[in-house]
Amino acid sequence: MADFKLIAEPRNEFGKGAARRTRRAGRIPAVVYGHGGDPVHISVDGHATMMALKHANALFEIESTDGAKNVLAIARDVQTDAVTREIEHLDLIIVKRGEKVEVDVPVHIIGESAPGTMVQQEESTILIKADATKLPEYIEVTVDGRAAGEHVLAGQVALDSGIELAADPELLVVNVSEEAEMDTESDAEETAEESTEEAAEGAEEEKTEDE
Repeated sequence: MADFKLIAEPRNEFGKGAARRTRRAGRIPAVVYGHGGDPVHISVDGHATMMALKHANALFEIESTDGAKNVLAIARDVQTDAVTREIEHLDLIIVKRGEKVEVDVPVHIIGESAPGTMVQQEESTILIKADATKLPEYIEVTVDGRAAGEHVLAGQVALDSGIELAADPELLVVNVSEEAEMDTESDAEETAEESTEEAAEGAEEEKTEDE
């Protein structure tokens, strides 16, 4: 699990104009909340935050420039621009060491299934419950040697000690099926028929023009 420190500056201006000014200054508007406290509006460094969020379920230590006590937090909601993909706003939820939280964790498929098969990943993430300060960045699911017709359910995924499955155990995560075969003969015949039809249409058009 990656640990990242973010220097937070208090944010006293609100609205779209204020948010744009914050982003132009290279910072991201954010709000920190949780554990019964009032939401705290801050801004954090844009580049440092973007790099940290490349790690799923990154744990942040928030250090405020106004002298407030440092808190630990994880990202609960990340709003991005649909075109530029730049982060527009960030929701951070306060967590404490030893506290268990539910998060979606990316699934990484490893290994090679049996020859003549193809692997279909049905779920890109799995919901788990774990210590907020020990959240995994991803979970590996191996498909080594699996034959067509086999599958992996959420309840069959191996989890490290201290991590509990929060998703439905019957959730289909990975499916292994037979590799689709190309019918080259049919494809060739279809292409030949299309060429013949196009040639006939061209000849008909030329005949019509001559008349």
